[in-house]
Amino acid sequence: MSDRTGIFAGDDPFALARDWLAEAERHEINDPSAIALATVDGAGLPNVRMVLLKEIEEDAFVFYTNYESAKGLEITRSGKVAFVLHWKSLRRQVRVRGLTEREDGAKADAYYASRSLKSRLGAWASRQSQPLASRGQLMAEVARVTAQRGVSPDRPPFWGGIRIRPLEIEFWADGQFRLHDRFRWRRGDLADPWQVDRLNP
Repeated sequence: MSDRTGIFAGDDPFALARDWLAEAERHEINDPSAIALATVDGAGLPNVRMVLLKEIEEDAFVFYTNYESAKGLEITRSGKVAFVLHWKSLRRQVRVRGLTEREDGAKADAYYASRSLKSRLGAWASRQSQPLASRGQLMAEVARVTAQRGVSPDRPPFWGGIRIRPLEIEFWADGQFRLHDRFRWRRGDLADPWQVDRLNP
């Protein structure tokens, strides 16, 4: 019999993740949707950085980025990522490992359009992850893009969403004396059913 009760109850890990995020949004002071996203380069050397998770779908997690950035290129190359959501205020975290696909259709258009004008223009102006001579050069490029694209710029073709389809999701909650609660949902393939295990802390 499963002892997944209370904050771990339910059979749908995406619903559980949405519930935990909703609670974090009520308690976490800054950026409750911030994830530490890990990728690897062509030599297998890991990279990690903070990005904002924008949606937990029925069966996936979605964030947005410049596809020509370091992370965008590494994701394109490997098709795999890992991330962790950590909420210090709740003493909980969610770890995810999985496969990626681009979200560069109507949903990406809609999200891009919802951003502030300056953020939309900034997406055009920034050659993300590339060397920059000075901030002045960046601001000059923003001014050039503003003059060229006006007040309703289309989404850049090099900018859009990354959808993460998990093969593994782990939920962790702090316990007294470091006897934490950990439950892992795991599957070998996206079409496989989830296997759920309680893990030692």
